[in-house]
Amino acid sequence: MKLLEGRTAIVTGAARGIGRVIACELAKAGANIAFTDIALNEQTASLEKELTAMGIKAKGYASNASSFSACEALVNDVMSFFGQIDILVNNAGITRDNLLMRMTEENWDMVIDINLKSVFNMTKQVLRPMMKARKGSIINISSIVGVKGNAGQANYSASKAGIIGFTKSMAQELGSRNIRVNAVAPGFIQTAMTDKLSDEVKETYFKSIPLRRFGSPEEVAGTCLFLASDMSSYVSGQVISVCGALST
Repeated sequence: MKLLEGRTAIVTGAARGIGRVIACELAKAGANIAFTDIALNEQTASLEKELTAMGIKAKGYASNASSFSACEALVNDVMSFFGQIDILVNNAGITRDNLLMRMTEENWDMVIDINLKSVFNMTKQVLRPMMKARKGSIINISSIVGVKGNAGQANYSASKAGIIGFTKSMAQELGSRNIRVNAVAPGFIQTAMTDKLSDEVKETYFKSIPLRRFGSPEEVAGTCLFLASDMSSYVSGQVISVCGALST
């Protein structure tokens, strides 16, 4: 039997990047997948096809995670289509980097709403079905920047640090209902953005990372699989850094 067979997971912001890989890893482990992006397009259609080919139920949704009402509608639809919600991965996020003296109020609010308020929105909506079932795993994607900060990313750092505080509080609130809440804090991960960096710039970054390389999206997804499964049945309220010892 696969690790997540018979379970249903919601993964937000999953059309591309780390979120897409997380959705695929959970599906490989047998989970049915509901995933979101801001709009339905070729990427969401191809992901739905890829996931369905694994022999699980999958459905993509156009949903704005920063909207409370949109998250409420999403969870209602997921419950209607799948019948249960066992796992939530709050992955949706953006960056609008700048030094604080040049950062606009709009860019501050946008990052806080999409990165942090979305975690409140989605967690609030899945509580009812999870509490009724007396089980669940909520995984919040934070960042190593939320742990150690980073110049030029005050909005992003604040949103990701807020996720950590929210995670620890929810773990304490929901533990008696057998609902676990954890955070994953990726460091430098190999993505389309890092692929554009020159070898010289990459080498500079590598020198700051004890493992001397970028992580892979699959390594982040593997951590999420661990937290979603019964292998981590006594793990809650934790922040697991996937950073090659960068934050040690």
